Amino acid sequence: MFARTLRIQTAPDQIDAAAMLFEESVIPLCKNQKGFVGAEYLADRHTGASMLITIWESEEDLHNSESSRFFQEQVAKFLGYFTAPPIRESFEVVMLDLS
Repeated sequence: MFARTLRIQTAPDQIDAAAMLFEESVIPLCKNQKGFVGAEYLADRHTGASMLITIWESEEDLHNSESSRFFQEQVAKFLGYFTAPPIRESFEVVMLDLS
């Protein structure tokens, strides 16, 4: 499995609104993408720093979501929340325990 992270900076009082956008608009569309496994939204309510994480079955599935412009379209939904440029990274999921 592979994970894409998007580190974003928002105003602390905008975290709930951004999380709701992620949950209600982005996740349902991700579920229609081949290889999508799940997602998380992590946040520091004091600083507004957040990390959006999506998990994909394969590196190919992760990259296909980018080459199809799907990823870019979803990030564009958050433009009004960013107080700094987002940082995108990808990682292999070496270990995952959801118990």
